[in-house]
Amino acid sequence: MRRGIAASALVAALAVSTAACGSSSGGSGSDGKADGPVTITYWDTSNATNEAPNYQALVDKFQAANPTVKVNFVNVPFDQAQNKLQTAMGAKGAPDVFRSEVGWTAAFAKAGFLAPLDGTDAAKDTSAFQPSLIKQATYEGKLYGVPLVTDTLGLLYNKDLFAKAGITKAPATWDELKADAAQLKDKTGVDGLFMRAGDSYFAMPFLYGEGTNMVDAANKKITIGSPEAVKAIDTYKSMFTSPGTVKADVTTDSYAHMMDAFNNGKAAMIIQGPWEITNIYKGSAFADKNNLGIAPVPAGSTGKAGAPTGGHNVSVYAGSDKAHQAAAEKLAAFLTSAESQTFLALKNSTLPTRSDAFTAEVKGNPGIAGFQAVLPVAQPRPELPEYSSLFTPLNTDLVKIAQDQAGTQAGLDGAATDFAKLLPGFGK
Repeated sequence: MRRGIAASALVAALAVSTAACGSSSGGSGSDGKADGPVTITYWDTSNATNEAPNYQALVDKFQAANPTVKVNFVNVPFDQAQNKLQTAMGAKGAPDVFRSEVGWTAAFAKAGFLAPLDGTDAAKDTSAFQPSLIKQATYEGKLYGVPLVTDTLGLLYNKDLFAKAGITKAPATWDELKADAAQLKDKTGVDGLFMRAGDSYFAMPFLYGEGTNMVDAANKKITIGSPEAVKAIDTYKSMFTSPGTVKADVTTDSYAHMMDAFNNGKAAMIIQGPWEITNIYKGSAFADKNNLGIAPVPAGSTGKAGAPTGGHNVSVYAGSDKAHQAAAEKLAAFLTSAESQTFLALKNSTLPTRSDAFTAEVKGNPGIAGFQAVLPVAQPRPELPEYSSLFTPLNTDLVKIAQDQAGTQAGLDGAATDFAKLLPGFGK
């Protein structure tokens, strides 16, 4: 459930005019009135093995309750979904409704691809959702998605290995984390920390910990080359070179290597999100679910911790006719209802976006309860259509920095130059 995207793809989406959003789905007349059951297409971008069957079950339940609506359920691999969506919405064949990563909202809305949901069935329960998530689904004052699941990054740790190393609590700062990693290696023989390298999303807590971001959207300023950012990425780089930490793995299978090491007790700590909880519980080290510790990401020199807010919304295609949009809005409301979100939390171990879905049974899942406790340090992304595109060029420079192929300042200056190409009107 990674959220990286190609900068060129997202910039291309911004260049497409609203006129491209003119095709209607099948199943209704040209005036938008249904002449029979309305068939809508829903693109699901969840994990095909662990999560999609449960979304399919919800869609089946929706169809049983709404016999005049048929749903064509299509699972699209997440890492291909944004490109496929922008291509389809810019031409023909777009789904009427889809599961959209929160970082796509502003760009798709600016391009005219999304139907505003204010005042529709889909938005009737907005007061039940966390306000920050509604804000993240809003662009220029209009709501373009309904929050389906949310996530953030936390520090995940193996409680048993901590106990064997004599460590009684999770580290609260990056310096404490490095000291604990060294102690874990010394006392248990396993790696203390395995951190994802060359991935901007996983580097965001270091920037937030120094009180900065990739850009200052409000003041139209690129901040990735600032002294605060350099300090943050110097700390990030030290996570691959300190005693007890795993050196930077930038292979194509690095993510799988990290998860295998943690799940099977070969690494004691990782920075990760709740989308991996189901897989973590399958690991030999977490046969007892209560062995999984979850804490906020450590704080930087500001004394404050921060992690990016991720997750997914349900959005409706602006190019569908009225009958299909109405049916799509009904499905969006159903998928984001308290009952549906409780179901998804119990089946997929994902975090609900509304308070009334955190039932006693949901809170009984230690992974969900743990991540619910760290959500207060999550920071929403700025309302900047190009923001998610910035991750791609920064990834390239983080790889160079982590491998000592470039100094931190030089690497971040390179990223700033690339950012300027994506952000006309922004200064450094």
